[in-house]
Amino acid sequence: MESGLDYYSARALLEWQVELGVTEAIGDAPVDRYSVPDMSPKPKKAEVAAAIPSKPGQADPVMVAQAAAKGAGSLDQLRDAMEAFDHCELKRGARQLVFADGTPGARVMIIGEAPGRDEDREGKPFVGRAGQLLDRMLAAIDLDRRQNVYITNVLPWRPPQNRDPKPEEIGMMKPFLERHVALARPEILVVMGNISCQAVLGKRGITRLRGQWDQAMGLPVILMFHPAYLLRQPQMKRQAWADLLELKARLRGES
Repeated sequence: MESGLDYYSARALLEWQVELGVTEAIGDAPVDRYSVPDMSPKPKKAEVAAAIPSKPGQADPVMVAQAAAKGAGSLDQLRDAMEAFDHCELKRGARQLVFADGTPGARVMIIGEAPGRDEDREGKPFVGRAGQLLDRMLAAIDLDRRQNVYITNVLPWRPPQNRDPKPEEIGMMKPFLERHVALARPEILVVMGNISCQAVLGKRGITRLRGQWDQAMGLPVILMFHPAYLLRQPQMKRQAWADLLELKARLRGES
């Protein structure tokens, strides 16, 4: 019999019942609980909640991602784990995984948003016009992705028509991003774009937050405009230059 509840409403109701202490479901037929004593240990509420799938018949993608990311002991293993992760629908529409570029172990790690058409084709983040602008921005403060910068994105697969990533897509891929940062071991994170700001810091409003220092994943974070945005809004390059100078001063120990 249909309950009339959609999946997400039913899940929320089930989680609420678990929180109240419900650990067993009611079947269609009555059960005489007094005929046979129940000697089995009752599961803890946390165990029951963890057993609730994110979708009917499927494991929770976030939990799967957390386990896969935790098991990666190197960047190569992390890439393999991401390649094997099949719970994100973006993977089915993308040409290939876009993992990273630059120098692993560099002091500066840049986190962009998601691959575009050029990145999807070449398998590297920040290529095409936006990547060329980024390279010029870095060169202006004596940085070079081939020598002292490491670059990745929040999402490794291109969203269709370059749409904004959905919250659930960001949520399931964030464990891989956190592990990526831990394995790369940078000193400073440069977060570029509003989507990246939301994913890393849980905040939106890059025009208001850019140029400010924050903390995430145990590291200092500076927020900047995405190069693709600067291509559309070249009048904002003055603010981007100020942010680059702030990063340069931090690297020199001047701020």
